[in-house]
Amino acid sequence: MSKIRIYELAKELKITSKELIKSLMDEFDVEVKNHMSVIEDEEANLIKELIEERAKAEKDKETNKANEENKSKNIVEEYEEIVSEEINKQVKKSKFKNKRGDKSPRYSEEEGSNMEENSVEDKIIVEIGNNITVKDFAEKIDKPIVEVIKALIFSGVMAAINQEIDFKTAEKAAEKLDITLVLKEEELEKLEEVNIEEDTEAEKRPPIVTVMGHVDHGKTSLLDAIRKAKVTENEAGGITQHIGAYTVEVSGEKITFLDTPGHEAFTAMRSRGAQVTDVVILVVAADDGIMPQTKEAINHCKAANVPMVVAINKMDKPSANLDKVKQELSDHGLVPEEWGGDTICVPVSARSKEGIDTLLEMVLLSSEILELKANSKRKAIGTVIEGQLDKGRGPVATLLVQNGTLNVGDAILVGSTYGRIRAMFDDKGKNIKSAGPSIPVEILGLSEVPSAGDRFHEVKDEKTARNMAQTRKDKDKEKYLQANHRVSLEDLYSQIQEGKIKELGVIVKADMQGSVEAIKQSLEKLSSETVKVRVLHGAVGAITETDISLAAASNALVIGFNVRPDGNAITLAEKEDVDIKTYRIIYDAIEDIRTAMIGMLEPEYKEVVLGKAEIRQIYKVSNLGTIAGCYVTEGKITRSSDVRIIRDGIVIFESKLASLKRFKDDAKEVNTGYECGLSIEKYNDLKEGDIIEAFTMQEIKKDKL
Repeated sequence: MSKIRIYELAKELKITSKELIKSLMDEFDVEVKNHMSVIEDEEANLIKELIEERAKAEKDKETNKANEENKSKNIVEEYEEIVSEEINKQVKKSKFKNKRGDKSPRYSEEEGSNMEENSVEDKIIVEIGNNITVKDFAEKIDKPIVEVIKALIFSGVMAAINQEIDFKTAEKAAEKLDITLVLKEEELEKLEEVNIEEDTEAEKRPPIVTVMGHVDHGKTSLLDAIRKAKVTENEAGGITQHIGAYTVEVSGEKITFLDTPGHEAFTAMRSRGAQVTDVVILVVAADDGIMPQTKEAINHCKAANVPMVVAINKMDKPSANLDKVKQELSDHGLVPEEWGGDTICVPVSARSKEGIDTLLEMVLLSSEILELKANSKRKAIGTVIEGQLDKGRGPVATLLVQNGTLNVGDAILVGSTYGRIRAMFDDKGKNIKSAGPSIPVEILGLSEVPSAGDRFHEVKDEKTARNMAQTRKDKDKEKYLQANHRVSLEDLYSQIQEGKIKELGVIVKADMQGSVEAIKQSLEKLSSETVKVRVLHGAVGAITETDISLAAASNALVIGFNVRPDGNAITLAEKEDVDIKTYRIIYDAIEDIRTAMIGMLEPEYKEVVLGKAEIRQIYKVSNLGTIAGCYVTEGKITRSSDVRIIRDGIVIFESKLASLKRFKDDAKEVNTGYECGLSIEKYNDLKEGDIIEAFTMQEIKKDKL
């Protein structure tokens, strides 16, 4: 007997999978897990008939209701006329009473409250922000600029008309002018409150899909197969170095893809991807199975409560093992549907494009159940995917619009930076004027390079954006200063204790803000008890003289990732003997720093026994002390080796050889089976039968921390 899937039946009935699942469970007592569950054709036909009958009955009911409404319309109009006449009568009565001088207790209370309000109004209260120019301050309090400047001078502050003053300074001047100042409520908090309001005008939006998985499991290749474009070849070493955001159209519906790097150094970037995404495509290679970054990606998705669709890639390889991958997925709590679980697994091949259409259909189905909505009519908000400094265009940011519509000319606040959008480009590099929800865009016009993961908000104008950005910067600076200057006795003691700990200073420059963050995090993870890594400075752009000066003053190393030092920087680096390292692959950068750290560690030694000799005769010499006549039983005895005297299995003394002779001649070494004479530094109590063990301390070459 044939069966049908829930989503297929929903398509036939022209309703959503979610509505059908609810109807089946509530009305028909049919147990279904999700849209991929199957039911018998006989049951499906019965359900079809019942739902169609119910729809017809509801249609008839609506028709009857409309007729009844038309009949009752006249009655409603008559009722409204009667009510309005009664209200008019009451109004006339109250007016008549007021003319006659009748005062109710309620009236006298109102009069009293008005008197109180008048007394409050006598005090002038003005609301201002943390910082304000003298000119704006004068306008706010409605006083001539000359009077304001005089008041400031009397308060001990000399300020020009366009100079900025803080709230405390303005408050002192306002007191002299009999004005009370109130600090304006934090605008940033208001901004965030507006963004989380429930929206009644929300409409369906495209899903945002993140492609995750282990390094070299074919994430970017899979995305290429979907986009039918080549991206991998442009990436250094075939590894995705920063987040790419792309929009594709599938069966008339748009899907936004985020391609997150697979290398573990970009954990922070992958975390951000999981925070903005609706559905995750977890790519697992059919020949490798679950790997470290795969586990990491699964944990991110579970923590963010994001649904996953597993794409088992490289199915065209002879070593592909589908059952092994499914077993490993089950071990990590992702039981495939075929095995009775609820995880959608789709076997695919990025090379042959096998299974791509099925994968996309599953993604659309998963997003349909989530009922994704956004309001395109409101002010735009979203997240920064990437930021970089372009020589010709200045600060460039890749933004993902999550709500509202972003237009060219809009003023935006991005983290602690701001700007007005001068130009906007889509994922194909085409110049566009506006972008709605779930659309990634590249914009120009920001004052600085924003950090990847920052939230952006469209604001009223550029002045508002600038003020809010400055407020955020001041707050960040305050936090930084407090963090650096606060110290307790416990901290002080631990710092003294750490006096012996060596420190490796690093200055990081890269082409992308996300790469700076990723390298910083990776280097900090390398810190151990014996060596600490300290990233003194990290920024976007070429390596400059300023970076070299900082490195020279701090005895630090300069790392460039996809950037080069300018001519002046190279000259200064040679003069100051500062080491500059440039890389294109993240692995190399981390490996070189690890090697540098190993070199900074105190060397460790291991003992290597060279040989043993037995004392067979003792000679006492007046000027030289005790000479031992020995026979080398194992290995060799060398002139430069350390020795220990062993008597009855117990070490009696350790020292160095004072002399080593073969007959009357000095010897550098004596091998097994030969006799020799030797004396030991600072020790004469030698006895026949003692064992002389020669050894040396060999330095251990470190290959890991």
